[in-house]
Amino acid sequence: MSHSFIPPVFSRDIPSTVAGEAATAEDMARVTEADWAEIVGHARRYCRKIDATRSRKRADGSATIARDGYGSYGSDDVADDVAQDAVLIFARRLGVIMSRCVVASVNVATREPDQWQYQPKVGEMFLADRALIRAWAVPEAAKRNGYRPVKPTDATSPEVVDQRARYLATVTFLAGMSEAIFAEAWADGSDFPILSKVMDVASRADDLGRTGVFSGVAQQMYGGKYGSGRPVRKVRDAARAEAHELTERCDAIRDRLTYQEQPKDHPPTD
Repeated sequence: MSHSFIPPVFSRDIPSTVAGEAATAEDMARVTEADWAEIVGHARRYCRKIDATRSRKRADGSATIARDGYGSYGSDDVADDVAQDAVLIFARRLGVIMSRCVVASVNVATREPDQWQYQPKVGEMFLADRALIRAWAVPEAAKRNGYRPVKPTDATSPEVVDQRARYLATVTFLAGMSEAIFAEAWADGSDFPILSKVMDVASRADDLGRTGVFSGVAQQMYGGKYGSGRPVRKVRDAARAEAHELTERCDAIRDRLTYQEQPKDHPPTD
């Protein structure tokens, strides 16, 4: 018998309306650790791929779709919710296939069935294995959590093509203007004294990974022992505040360039 693996995420805290709620304990006992790992990896790749097609992004790389800003089960990464639903769908569907379909092959090592003759309602019979059943489960679970691939007809519609062309033109323009945007926001640097010192120390470092930039600035400003905790924290906090202000200025300039008013001799657009 193969080793069964019950994922620790399943608990009474999961709503009863989750996908595969008809899955039994016997169904779940068939889910192996390898099944779980493959489903988690597939779910994350699937969600991030769809995020990429719709110009979504998050700084931590997590999948983005959520109801009211939260995943169904409280996860900050909705791909984890997709994985939970997918493993339930997989467990239930595997159980149904094993009970209703003819065994097509048996694993030589474990002597357990590993392929079944699957007859769809429409089409010819084909062989289904655990990998294929997992592949069915992930898109279905993703759809339940709000992830749907962009249809080819939608992706090539005039409206979508025009929107993407405008987006690419804007991104290209702003990329070329990044130096000018920073220069305008930075001005003479007098509003950012700590960042000026940090950049000066960093510019003279042979290896940033081995150079204590904040420690060096703290020693310049406050003296004392190199790397002393309190001065380093003061420098770090001040640099963070200045960086936040600089980022806001750059964003404001970028927004002005992106959404500036049209020339007066151009008619307004709807």
